[in-house]
Amino acid sequence: MTFDALKYPALAAIVEPQVLRPLGDLGFLDEVIETDNGTEVTLVLPASNWPQREYLEGQIQAVVPNATLRVRTMNEEELLSLRNFLRGSMTGTATPGEHGHGSDQPKFLDRLSKTRVLGISSGKGGVGKSSVTVNLAISLAQQGYQVGVLDADVYGFSLPKMLGAVADPIVLGDTVLPTLAHGVRCVSMGYFVPDEQPVIWRGPMLHKAIEQLVTEAWWDEPDFLLIDMPPGTGDVALTLSEILPRIEMYVVTTPQAAAQRVAQRSAYAARKLKLSVRGVIENMSWFRGDDAKRYEIFGSGGGEMLARDLGIALLGQIPLETPLREGGDVGVPVVISHPQSEAALAFGELARKVAAQGPARVYRQELRLL
Repeated sequence: MTFDALKYPALAAIVEPQVLRPLGDLGFLDEVIETDNGTEVTLVLPASNWPQREYLEGQIQAVVPNATLRVRTMNEEELLSLRNFLRGSMTGTATPGEHGHGSDQPKFLDRLSKTRVLGISSGKGGVGKSSVTVNLAISLAQQGYQVGVLDADVYGFSLPKMLGAVADPIVLGDTVLPTLAHGVRCVSMGYFVPDEQPVIWRGPMLHKAIEQLVTEAWWDEPDFLLIDMPPGTGDVALTLSEILPRIEMYVVTTPQAAAQRVAQRSAYAARKLKLSVRGVIENMSWFRGDDAKRYEIFGSGGGEMLARDLGIALLGQIPLETPLREGGDVGVPVVISHPQSEAALAFGELARKVAAQGPARVYRQELRLL
């Protein structure tokens, strides 16, 4: 006996928050048995540790009060069917009930996709680029956007700890379901290797890993995909420019002149790769003491000078706050732990400015009209 979506449309319409598709389309429901003693509903999950299990159980109980709920894991045939449906949805080749194989690139890579890919970069480490990425991503999600984050800093991954995700991504063959935390999907090399283990790869292996994280993860077609890029202008920047030609670059710097000069190189490198550089984000702009005064610990003017030299906007200045640093250590970002703090409000304003910019107009040599 299998699930009849036409007979139980309310159950079929429950949306699974991890993949944002109805349970009826995903094959997450099996038989529903009605007896004199009540209704039995069987929930079918890809893994016994499915992170949204409790949520789905609650939604089913809300639709069918006092139901007897049974939960089982998918068999191999069901897992393959789910994988095929997800791949087909990623490429636009599957429809509900037709779990076909997708073979083309994900929809969000298409030049007409609604997805904006934002590369958060810096010329050097230690400027708080990952903190900016995490808090900007969550701020965008809080404003109603669908958001994903790719930790492309393969050698120095930090996003899993900073996001505080309690579940690892789920792997279905060649498809990875990103972890979900604070409304943001995330994939990072940090989910696949122990925290203390170094990644020692040459360029070709790095290129392949980045390509797989981009094209084989279930990003769906989000409004924004943020990429936390490693410092500098090396292999990862080259790889991403090839895989994601529509990527928009945002440069993070601190106020001091030395950091500004190094960040400038990152922006120039992006332009050499024909990538659009959209804005500057100045981090650690000031510290506000107990006396309510601003103390410019790292100097001032670096972000404004960089933006002026590049001919782009200084989109935000983020103050240095203890909750911002603590949030990264314990996995509760400042926009979650202290939403009314000066830093959190600055991230909210930054998110609004980034969204208001709209997508970049990309001019590439290969797109010229002859």
